[in-house]
Amino acid sequence: MSEITLLDGGMGQELVHRAGDRPTPLWSTQVMIEHPGLVARIHRDFTAAGATVATANTYAIHHDRLAGTPVEGRFADLHAMALAEARESGAKRIAGAIGPLIASYRPDLHPAAEVAVPLYEEVARKLASQCDLILCETVASVLHARSVVQGAKAAGLPIWLALTVDDRDGSKLRSGEPVADALGLDGVSAVLANCSAPEAIPAALAVFAAGNVPFGGYANGFTHISDGFLEDKPTVDALTRRHDFTPELYADQVMGWVDAGATIVGGCCEVGPLHIAEIAARLKAAGHQIV
Repeated sequence: MSEITLLDGGMGQELVHRAGDRPTPLWSTQVMIEHPGLVARIHRDFTAAGATVATANTYAIHHDRLAGTPVEGRFADLHAMALAEARESGAKRIAGAIGPLIASYRPDLHPAAEVAVPLYEEVARKLASQCDLILCETVASVLHARSVVQGAKAAGLPIWLALTVDDRDGSKLRSGEPVADALGLDGVSAVLANCSAPEAIPAALAVFAAGNVPFGGYANGFTHISDGFLEDKPTVDALTRRHDFTPELYADQVMGWVDAGATIVGGCCEVGPLHIAEIAARLKAAGHQIV
């Protein structure tokens, strides 16, 4: 059977659920500041559930997201905090997460390459010494893919490119462009579909399978990306969790991806330690080795 890398789940949503605070546009960054140590506990819970990669809580730490908030100017400090908590995970590897500039799911807002690449490079250099790989997450367009991959090279680490795809047609990016147009970038050592409906992942995997790098997916548990979430300064309470997103049902989806050739799986928003534990149990029962 296959060797499978098991990623962790959705840190931001898990933080919000456990902290009990009303979400803010700063997402998991705000929770990390107000509840020190909670990130590390969640990392450890995901590792105990079977995850072999801890994704550092650095997704939303960009200058543009911090601008106009009480933590503006704490860019370096926040990265250091997130990486220190990730080191307590006990996971085999740490992935430095680089989320989108400005906003998630908004390819229309992504800046031109000459603006974006230096900003992604700055983040990559902050992550380089503390991580084993760079995970470029929720990449919604071809421009976004090219810019973030180019910037991530500054870390000198393996780059995993995670594309967010259309919830109704996983062969397309959120921008409407074909997934295939974002593939084959120099320096990318794995490609994934992330933060999309589980039902959209198989179509993306079929496109990935034509390439020559390992591939996989990690879905979210939202009903859909609502119009309210696509406004300026959105908060996650504009999104609704699916009622059918149990660990068992999500694991059913993930095992289908593994059957289709995926060797990197896990979860995004609304995927908790119980989901990861169920996936780990299924993988082992099917004879796969989690690496």
